[in-house]
Amino acid sequence: MKIIHCADLHLDSRMETGLSKEKAKERRLELLRTFTQMIERGAAEGVDAVLLCGDLFDARTISARARNCVLDAVREHPKMRFYYLQGNHDQNSFLSDLAEKPENLKTFGPDWTSYEEQDGVTITGAEITEGTADALAERLILDAERINIVMLHGQVTEYGAKRQQEGFSLRKLKNRNIDYLALGHIHSYRRERLDERGLWCYSGCLEGRGFDECGEKGYVLLEVKDGRLSSEFVPFACRRFQEVCVDVSGLFTQEEIRRAIRQALREIPPTDAVKIILTGETPPEAEKDAAAIEKWLENDYYLLKVKDETRLAIHPEDYQYDVSLKGEFVRLVLASRLSAAEKEQVLRLGIRALTGED
Repeated sequence: MKIIHCADLHLDSRMETGLSKEKAKERRLELLRTFTQMIERGAAEGVDAVLLCGDLFDARTISARARNCVLDAVREHPKMRFYYLQGNHDQNSFLSDLAEKPENLKTFGPDWTSYEEQDGVTITGAEITEGTADALAERLILDAERINIVMLHGQVTEYGAKRQQEGFSLRKLKNRNIDYLALGHIHSYRRERLDERGLWCYSGCLEGRGFDECGEKGYVLLEVKDGRLSSEFVPFACRRFQEVCVDVSGLFTQEEIRRAIRQALREIPPTDAVKIILTGETPPEAEKDAAAIEKWLENDYYLLKVKDETRLAIHPEDYQYDVSLKGEFVRLVLASRLSAAEKEQVLRLGIRALTGED
């Protein structure tokens, strides 16, 4: 038996942070397309069930396009069972006004619900609400002779849950005959051992939506064979968000900085979104212009941002006995009550102006 574990698709997300209106619309469509392609690939590879572990949608209001995309995927694959567990962003069930729910779409409520599958597999899940997590764990009873997959959406306490309705204790779920704890809510893949018998796993989101969701995104493919369960992370996003740090210490000209950036980006495909973070120490005379670098590379990648986190390589002792206008300027700025960041900005702009640059 093969099972897809996915979560946090956030279909219909506004996608407007850092994206133009046109690109935001394109990314919303890409999220839908990636979801349908995952289902189609699963069908081609003989997947029997799909675990949707919460935050299938992003907000209370759901567009007809997103709603129909999910329902069509379910209806077009009647041999696949879809297990839908609502998350904290699924504030309004997209099934509430349906005359008839598809038979192959299984749902959960505030208490444990179990479904028996083939190959001795049982899929159990519950939707956590405020103050229910601990009581739910204590009521979980599973048959030790079956392969038990448990679905939850929330933040394990090791992550430091801030709100009780989003958090649950892994300790309370240990030694309860769980073979695989399929989780949603954290947008990066993570798999660790729960106890001697089972594992817990966040599949992460299917597509990154910003630079706070960098790296490979995809789903987890489970396989039950000969009474054993195995899992594998499958990268599946159509594009990635990536942060790349580039040390430009000691570089003076824009061309030197460009070559360093080019070298750092050499293996990143143009379909990706990239944030370049400039690091290191640079002299005030350096021709370092983040806006110009961003403009220079903007057509080479789907989205490109440049953030300057360099420090100014300037030492007071170097200007202690300098009798030039530049030396006097540096000493005055360093002796001022400006903050360190303000001093750095004033020194950089002032020295470049004194040397005749814009």
